[in-house]
Amino acid sequence: MTASSSESAWLVLADGTVFSGLPCGAGGSVVGEVVFNTGMTGYQEVMTDPSYSGQLVTFTYPELGNTGVNPDDQEADQPHAQGLIARQLSPVASNWRSRQSLQDWLAAHGVVGIQGIDTRALVRHLRETGAMNGVISSDGRSPAELLELVRSAPSMEGLNLADRVSTSTSYAWSTPSAVDFDRRLQSGRPQSPYRVVAIDFGIKRAILDRLVSHGCDVTVMPASTDLQSVLDCKPEGVFLSNGPGDPAAVSDGIALARGLIQQRDLPLFGICLGHQILGLAMGGTTFKLGYGHRGLNHPCGTTGQVEITSQNHGFALDAASLPADSIEVTHLNLNDRTVAAIAHRQQPLFGVQYHPEASPGPHDADHHFARFVSLMSDRR
Repeated sequence: MTASSSESAWLVLADGTVFSGLPCGAGGSVVGEVVFNTGMTGYQEVMTDPSYSGQLVTFTYPELGNTGVNPDDQEADQPHAQGLIARQLSPVASNWRSRQSLQDWLAAHGVVGIQGIDTRALVRHLRETGAMNGVISSDGRSPAELLELVRSAPSMEGLNLADRVSTSTSYAWSTPSAVDFDRRLQSGRPQSPYRVVAIDFGIKRAILDRLVSHGCDVTVMPASTDLQSVLDCKPEGVFLSNGPGDPAAVSDGIALARGLIQQRDLPLFGICLGHQILGLAMGGTTFKLGYGHRGLNHPCGTTGQVEITSQNHGFALDAASLPADSIEVTHLNLNDRTVAAIAHRQQPLFGVQYHPEASPGPHDADHHFARFVSLMSDRR
C-alpha cells in the first residue's frame, strides 16, 4: 500500500515524545530503533546497508530524493532499514543515473516512512536522551496505542541481527564496481588473485567491490560458518564484515574469530561489526554508545594524522578492556576518543570501526584494503 500525502502519520518514541507529519513510502506501521545519519549524500546506500536492519533512520539533510535511485548504488538487493524519517522528500528526481523516484522505490519495497517533521528537534532530542525505540505509523492508530506497541519492542542491546541479514549459502564474488567512473578501480588484476573468505554479518557490496579491485577473489560465507569450513577454502586472508545489532550477541562469529586468531599467521581484517567481533574474541568488551556514530565526516586517527571517515555503528570497543600486551589501539574517533581501529602487536590482524569502502563518503581510508592485501602478499 502506498501512503497518500493527504493522510497523517505519527512518529512515537519510547519515552512518549510524539511527532506528527505526513506519510511517505508505503503505508502501515513499523517499529525500530530511531537513529540519525548526518550525511548530505548517499540516502540509497544507507537505506540498503544491512547494518541498518532494525532501525528507523532519521536523515538530518533536509531534502531527500533529489537524484532519485538507481540499481548501481544499492548495497543489497532491497532496503534493510526498517523505516525512513525525513524533513521532506523531493517531488522531482533529476539525475542522468536516476531510474526511479525515492517515493516510488520506498513504496515498491514496502518501506514505511514519515516526512514533514522537524528533524532538527528530533536529532537534538536523541542527542540529549540517546537512541531509543520508536514507531512510524500511518494506519490510523492513535499515539497512545502506538506508544504501547513501541514499549513492548525489544531493545537493540542484546539483539543478534547478523543472522537475519547474512547470506544463507556461500557464493563467489570476483567482479569490481559496476560503475566505470569509480576512480579507485585498479589498473589490472594480479595473475594469481588473493583467496579471501569474507564472513557475511551484513556485508555491503561496495566492500566486496573494493576487495576485488585490490586483487582479491572472494568467497562469501554465512555468519554461522564454522572454522573448519573456512579453513577448507584454504584462504590467504579472512575478512569479517560489517553488520547490525549488538556485537556481543553474535556468539558464532566471536567463536569463529577466536579459532581464526589461533591460526597465528593468517591475515584477518574486520570492518565495523567485524572489528568489534575481533576485539571481543581477544578478550575485550563492547558498550552501547548514547546515539552512535552515523555520518560521512568523522575524524579518526592518531597524533599528527587524521582520516575523515564514513561511520555507521551504535556500539564500540572498550579500550580499557583490550589486552595491552597484544592489542594496540591505532586510531581514535577524534570527536569522542572512542576506539576507531586496533591491530595485533604480533599477528597479521587488524580492524577498523569505520568504513574504508566509503559508500557513501570520503576515500581517505581506502588504503586499509591495500594494507590487508600487503599482509597476504608478505606470506606468499
